Amino acid sequence: MKAIRSSCLTFTGDPFLANPASCFEYIPDALIRMEAGKIIAVDAYDATAAAEDDIVSYPDALVMAGFVDCHVHYPQTQMIGAFGEHLLEWLNAYTFVAEQQFADKTHADAVAKVFLRELLRAGTTTAAVYCTVHPQSVDAFFEESARFNTRMIAGKVMMDRNAPDALLDTAETGYAQSKALLDKWHGNGRQLYCVTPRFAPSSTPEQLEAAGRLWKEHPGTYMQTHLCETTDEIAWVRSLFPERSGYLDVYHHAGLTGPRAIFGHAVHMEEEEFRQCHRSGSAIAHCPTSNLFLGSGLFRAFDAKKPERPVRTGVGTDLGAGTSFSQLQTLNEAYKVSELNGTKLTALHAFYLATRGGAEALYLEDRIGSVAAGYEADLVVIDLAATPLLKFRMGYAADITETLFVLMTLGDDRCVRATYVAGQPVYDRDRDQAFTYAPC
Repeated sequence: MKAIRSSCLTFTGDPFLANPASCFEYIPDALIRMEAGKIIAVDAYDATAAAEDDIVSYPDALVMAGFVDCHVHYPQTQMIGAFGEHLLEWLNAYTFVAEQQFADKTHADAVAKVFLRELLRAGTTTAAVYCTVHPQSVDAFFEESARFNTRMIAGKVMMDRNAPDALLDTAETGYAQSKALLDKWHGNGRQLYCVTPRFAPSSTPEQLEAAGRLWKEHPGTYMQTHLCETTDEIAWVRSLFPERSGYLDVYHHAGLTGPRAIFGHAVHMEEEEFRQCHRSGSAIAHCPTSNLFLGSGLFRAFDAKKPERPVRTGVGTDLGAGTSFSQLQTLNEAYKVSELNGTKLTALHAFYLATRGGAEALYLEDRIGSVAAGYEADLVVIDLAATPLLKFRMGYAADITETLFVLMTLGDDRCVRATYVAGQPVYDRDRDQAFTYAPC
């Protein structure tokens, strides 16, 4: 039986809804046993009990559930850090130009390889991923994910207006191509399919309704799109759908709200829209580095998680408007957004969003997001002495909560010592060959 020895932290509850101090379990010296891709047991280390285990020890480290990224665009990896535009101008100047290259399967394969490796280097083991309008972009992504055996959620973007001709499908072809990809990939190993209309302005009412019909016809699949990212976008949606009461109502009318619906951004939400997400079981992805980079606004996490009507909420890197694959850097920016909103996002709130909270947003909380017996063995090993400054500062951390806060303030991908997928170390920072595919 394979085992990891290190300190270990996992969440047992939602710190937005209960006393944060009661919502996690921390074991300073833990033994995590794994077999057949799952966690078998998590206990305090005992040398006698562990005598027959195949143990890998990670001193000065912390093991957590692999990070969950609830909103990211893999085709935008090549344009991360594009300068100087707000959302709608940025899409036309950079995004739509880059995405046309994914008509070439060879290009899609190359970018998918970089993207999956950067996720794993950052300790992210599950993500909700946008591909492009091209079916081959979806194949490229899922083929690479299958090689690592990562649990990924992805889908072909659907757009039939307000984009370059080379990126347009139709309501009919978008439905047909998405269905073929869904039939091919959903439940194929650990891969999960997501119906993906890009956002309301780039789909006609007919296409949104076709997307809603496809999603309804295939229970257990996902739906992802964008919502209330900027005030200009919201005004555009109102002009395109004057008969609807608001942005979220456009999706609700098309049958695109409910469990396993993931709405990216949700920066400028009205109270009734939060209530509708709560009632329907729809989830939100908070994307702080993207929202700050494009000047879109400040997401109100504590409004989203109000105890009287909490909305399932995770965090997203939103590459390439987002500026890092690292969930540690993403949480750093989430803290600053919260401060600007006049609220206090503690490290326990933050790491919950990146692990168990993200799993709950994706309705996978029974499989991933926790370090506990019966869960899939997707784990990140975080080096608490990854840089000289981090090592020095950790020497003055009073407890595990301060350790977490220092980690999300000073940490980045250098802190990820190893990433385990279904019990296999597919990334090891200190190996000569850092990345290895999962064994067949």
